[in-house]
Amino acid sequence: MPPRSSPTYRQQRLGSELRKLRERAGLSMHEAASMLGVDRAKMSSIETGRVGLSAARVRSLTCHYDCADQDLIAALTAMTGDRARYWWDEYRGVLPSGFQDLAELEHHAVKMRTAQVASLPGLFQTVDHARANFGQGRPPLPPHELEHRVSHRMKRQAVLHQDPPIEYTAIIHEAALRMRFGGKATARAQLEYILTMSERDSITVLALPFEAGAFPGSGQTIFYAHGPVAQLDTVQLDESHGALFVDAPTQLDKYRDVLDGLEALALGPAESRTFIRDIAQSL
Repeated sequence: MPPRSSPTYRQQRLGSELRKLRERAGLSMHEAASMLGVDRAKMSSIETGRVGLSAARVRSLTCHYDCADQDLIAALTAMTGDRARYWWDEYRGVLPSGFQDLAELEHHAVKMRTAQVASLPGLFQTVDHARANFGQGRPPLPPHELEHRVSHRMKRQAVLHQDPPIEYTAIIHEAALRMRFGGKATARAQLEYILTMSERDSITVLALPFEAGAFPGSGQTIFYAHGPVAQLDTVQLDESHGALFVDAPTQLDKYRDVLDGLEALALGPAESRTFIRDIAQSL
């Protein structure tokens, strides 16, 4: 099988986790390649996600690396094999790769948390809100690309309706709740939709009012996807140039702490619903 020209973030993550295990075992890439019966160039491609591995070969490597964490081994083997085709694949080559990587990250997460200061969570956005939001881009998006982005965002929301449901906590600052993308009617319908979603047992919406004052973090959008094991957690940050994925242990610790701090400052679920309802009724 030829090397992948554009491995997904998930494929790259499998390779990087195998590299971490190799380095922790004190083995060189050449030694690991010999154990697997490949050359150094192919081993390098494996560790960058450009070449895939079977579950059996991942188990073999983890054995050579003296990894005794059975939960981690099971999680890594689940990331192997021929990749099935998912709905987001139709957007490859149409939208930037970060869009597909985010959808894939959400699909495989076991729990999700987000904090939004200037915009509403994409998983909660209505069609009209999303279209108005993407319509503010500079330079303006061509109409066909704008519609692709809107449809991609709508399809992502299926993750909140799966069975069994995934636990999702959204901390939303008052600034984001008061933004009027698309005008008053669109903004009101958007807030009412968030209220409807907040009634789901698996979803927690926490409003952070201006009165809460200063808060931890820089105010950027934070999305925290919990993996099947803590080592495979991932943070996605919105940057001006696109999505940034973070998975270094120290950074994961940092963003967990930031989210915990924001949750502590936010209103409780019931108070948050009242707060959001009051804003909607004032429009």
